[in-house]
Amino acid sequence: MNVVANRQAIADCAPTGTFIIDVLDVEHYTDRMFSFRTTRPASFRFRSGEFVMIGLIVSGKPLYRAYSIASPAWADELEFFSVKVPDGPLTSRLQTIRRGDAILMRQKPTGTLVNDALEAGRRLYMFSTGTGIAPFASLARDPETYEKFDEIILTHTCREVAELRYGVDLVESIRGDEMLRELFDVSRLRHYTTATREPHLRHGRITDLVASGGLFDELGVPPLDPAHDRAMICGSAPMLRDTKELLERAGLTEGSNSRPGQFVIERAFVE
Repeated sequence: MNVVANRQAIADCAPTGTFIIDVLDVEHYTDRMFSFRTTRPASFRFRSGEFVMIGLIVSGKPLYRAYSIASPAWADELEFFSVKVPDGPLTSRLQTIRRGDAILMRQKPTGTLVNDALEAGRRLYMFSTGTGIAPFASLARDPETYEKFDEIILTHTCREVAELRYGVDLVESIRGDEMLRELFDVSRLRHYTTATREPHLRHGRITDLVASGGLFDELGVPPLDPAHDRAMICGSAPMLRDTKELLERAGLTEGSNSRPGQFVIERAFVE
């Protein structure tokens, strides 16, 4: 199938209600994951944690998939973190983009992983697997998150240790960013990584570590408490299901944009 990444050719095929954004940089972390940065249209507005539909022209027609925006709402550029699916309708092609290529982006962002969908609390858990860390890369750099919560615990679980690097680089960049250090206390962000298929400092599924209490013991925090704790979940379908069950068992209730609650889930997937 013919894939178009030329700006003029895309402009000729782009439907109404679509931005054309230019690729600024691409970084391949492993043979399964990559990130890319693009220009941000001057009129594009979103809340940190939301996702948007991005795509390419394939055989003369636009093909879109949902991608969380990994950059914060204040950033001048847009960032995305993607999995590589060999036979994926879009990602098998998107992974070949290079600096200077153009891609499509629908103009309306949406999503439930936003601060507005949660009640204020003492501690915010961001539970992620794989590329599910992307919306939290946005929220962890947003001052509003630190105004609403005293402590942010970002958990990231991947199959292989190398796949955790995006999150490691993210947290290091936040802690080393002079501008962000002036806006909020970066030490309030804690990073907790686990790997499921390779030896690592922590081995196993995050849901097992929550259920056993190992996560709380290691971090030196009390077990989940609906009076103080809030959570966001983004990852694989089994992880969403199991984490939701653990949170509800602890007494937390699910929220939404229309009715804030004590935890929220993102159910949009790339492939």
